[in-house]
Amino acid sequence: MIRDLLSIKDLDPEGIERVLATAATFQADGPRIMRKYPTLRGKTVVNLFYESSTRTRTSFELAAKRLSADVVNFSVSGSAVEKGESLKDTAQTIEAMGVDAIVIRHSSSGAPNRLAGWVSASVINAGDGMHEHPTQALLDLYTIRQHFGSFSGLRVAIVGDIAHSRVARSNVWGLQMMGADVTLVGPPTLLPPRVEGWGVETTADLESVLPKADVVYLLRMQLERGTGATVPTLREYSRLWGLDAARATLLKDEA
Repeated sequence: MIRDLLSIKDLDPEGIERVLATAATFQADGPRIMRKYPTLRGKTVVNLFYESSTRTRTSFELAAKRLSADVVNFSVSGSAVEKGESLKDTAQTIEAMGVDAIVIRHSSSGAPNRLAGWVSASVINAGDGMHEHPTQALLDLYTIRQHFGSFSGLRVAIVGDIAHSRVARSNVWGLQMMGADVTLVGPPTLLPPRVEGWGVETTADLESVLPKADVVYLLRMQLERGTGATVPTLREYSRLWGLDAARATLLKDEA
C-alpha cells in the first residue's frame, strides 16, 4: 500500500481499479444519504492550499468528514506564509501537530514531493503547478468507466492548452495505464516539450479527430500560468480548438 499519492504513476492499473471500485460503492449510497464511515475515525487531515480552490478543497473536506476524520483547512491568507514562512517551515509546524494526512495544492511543480520528504504524514497531491493533478484524473477515469464500462480500445482526445495543464498530464498517463489510446489536439505552442516521448498521437486538426473519438476532453487556456502569449487571442483559441454545434455533429452518437 502506498503512503503518498503524488502522481497518478504512484498507482498501477490494479490500484486504480481498486480506487474506482471503492468510489462506486460510495456512489451507490446516493448523494442524499450522507452516510458516515468510520474508516478515518481518530485521524486528522489538513487541507494545505496555497492556490485558490472551491471544488477541490470542498471535495476533500467532505470526503474526509464522511470518513469520520477531523479536518483542518489551511488558508495562505492571514497565515505566517504572508510573512515569508517557507513551505518547509509550515510543513515542520504541521508535522509537530501530529496530523495523519496532508492534502496540498501549490503553484510550484514538485511541492508535494518536497513536502513528503519533510513529514511522516501521508501526502496527497491536489495539484502542483503544471505538473500533475492525480485525484482529478481518478475522477475523470471514474466518469469514463461509468459511461463505457471499460477503457480497453477507447479513443480519447485531449484538446487545447495541454502544455500548461496538470490535469492533462495525469489523465494521459492514467488513461494509458488503463488501456485507452490518447490523442493530443492543439497547436505546437500548447503541446508539452518532448511530447513525442509520451506515446501519444498529436495533431492540430480537431475536425480530423472528432469522428474517431469516444471521449473528447476540452481544456481551457491556463491564463493564471502565463499562457496568453501562446495563441493570438482567446477568440482564436476558441475558434480553432473549441467544440461548437457544427463540430458536435462530427462526434459519434455514444461519445
